[in-house]
Amino acid sequence: MQAVARTFSFYLLPTFSLQAFSSAVEVLRLANEVVGRNVYDWQVISSDGQPVVSSSRLVVNADIALRFERERNQRPNPTSAAIVCGGSTFPGSNLQLDAWLRECRNRRTSLVGIGSGSIVLARAGLAEGRRCAIHWEQFPLFLERFPTVAATQTAFEQDGDLSTCSGGDAPFDMFLRFVERDHGAVVVNRICGKAIACRTRSAGERQRLPFHSRVRLNHKAVIKVIDQMEANVDNPMQVDALVASTGMSRRQIERLFASELGRSPSRYYLALRLERAHLLLISSRLSVLEIAIACGFATASHFTKVYREAYGSNPNQTRLLSRGHEQNRPIGSAQPTPMATQLIQRHARHAE
Repeated sequence: MQAVARTFSFYLLPTFSLQAFSSAVEVLRLANEVVGRNVYDWQVISSDGQPVVSSSRLVVNADIALRFERERNQRPNPTSAAIVCGGSTFPGSNLQLDAWLRECRNRRTSLVGIGSGSIVLARAGLAEGRRCAIHWEQFPLFLERFPTVAATQTAFEQDGDLSTCSGGDAPFDMFLRFVERDHGAVVVNRICGKAIACRTRSAGERQRLPFHSRVRLNHKAVIKVIDQMEANVDNPMQVDALVASTGMSRRQIERLFASELGRSPSRYYLALRLERAHLLLISSRLSVLEIAIACGFATASHFTKVYREAYGSNPNQTRLLSRGHEQNRPIGSAQPTPMATQLIQRHARHAE
């Protein structure tokens, strides 16, 4: 007697990424094709059962409304995995969605976040102390909102029954791991052959190449230094300390950065910190001082000077331009956020 197909339930957020959604579903479809029978099934859930518009404006029909799925989930043989598929925008509050995810957790159903779907899982309190892969553009604001989640800038993460990925084509790699767990490496290799996938990523791998890099940058020492830079944006390390763990000299590392990235380690580090600051300016309500401290600058005036040189406008101008019609909305927090408070306290200790 053949086993019942595992069902994956995709809840689509408004303006979800069609690329990310199709990357996940295509792995399941190809797995059925390779195995020769339907070992996987999937359904699409929306808040009201109506079609959902993706970020590319293409529409995907829903199979069921969330409230009916919650009722069905109380019966035998519920869904095998509850997946929240989002895109590049921070999702709004949805108490019914949060409740469904908690119900799935209580039934020991695997939880999966794709793109901003990971934000929904964190908001529902289902990612406390767990590793979560967050898209690099959403990463700064995610750190501010969810300081107790172990956020990473990786392609995807698997932490027990919680799996998350940063979006884009990362769901393809993550869902291959699901198939490998169920049916082995041979099936995965055949799926990759059909999909013309030359290389797949493992959990914990980088989600993007360093900016300004050549496409084939793969020097482990350079990547190791950049990983340390990304992990220490708020409290910048000295170049000598960054180089110490690579087994290479500072001069060798500087030559590698110059040839591969077109700039010195210190200039690359500064650009990385300014990129983080820019993302916080356009996505958070942190004050300019809080952002300066969060990105390793001692004073707001120094940060403003360096930011203007890099972006051609000062931080406040960037923020106003990014808000458009919302520019009259208050942008400062009445009280510092938890992350900002921690950073200010840390900065004060270093200054003593």
